Amino acid sequence: MQGFTGRTREHGRRTLPPGQKPAKGWPVSHYGPVPRFRPNHWSLQVFGATATGEKYSWTFDEVTAMPTVTITADLHCASGTSTLGHEFFGIPADALLKLTPPAPEATHIMAWAEYGYSANLRPADFASDRTIMATHHGGEPLTAEHGFPLRLVVPHLYGYKGPKWLRAIEYMDQDRRGFWEERGYHNIADPWTEQRHSYQEDT
Repeated sequence: MQGFTGRTREHGRRTLPPGQKPAKGWPVSHYGPVPRFRPNHWSLQVFGATATGEKYSWTFDEVTAMPTVTITADLHCASGTSTLGHEFFGIPADALLKLTPPAPEATHIMAWAEYGYSANLRPADFASDRTIMATHHGGEPLTAEHGFPLRLVVPHLYGYKGPKWLRAIEYMDQDRRGFWEERGYHNIADPWTEQRHSYQEDT
């Protein structure tokens, strides 16, 4: 897959969403402590409004045996900084949808991470060929601080839509806000139209 080049303001040879400035390196930003990976107790689950009504679970080895892709992407924080040219390797989110399709009545997806962190997504955003469950960055396993063992990467949305330490995907039959959406952040989070805050949803 080719890296997303953006649609608006030029910054050197790249384009950035409006209101964004490039940051140096890859700053660590997260809420709460960094969890410890315990492979014997770790699983990725899919539950909620699945097509079969069943709940699914995979070990880390089973997850990493799924089809994989590499993407190059820029990441955009709602605070106004962007980090450029990331190479992520992992499982395309669409592969999970094919393995465990949602029921017809499913209208939204909640991505769940360690410590109860959650992020609300539209199915089309989760199914994008740009959305992956990353295990590696720059050819190396993700560090714990950056989301090892599994990080959801949704590069066409602000970063709070891509939880580190991903543990579950919930199919929902109605809209429900995630962690930051409940705290005043936009429910969709498109950086190209600066959807940063929930009060903008009515405009």
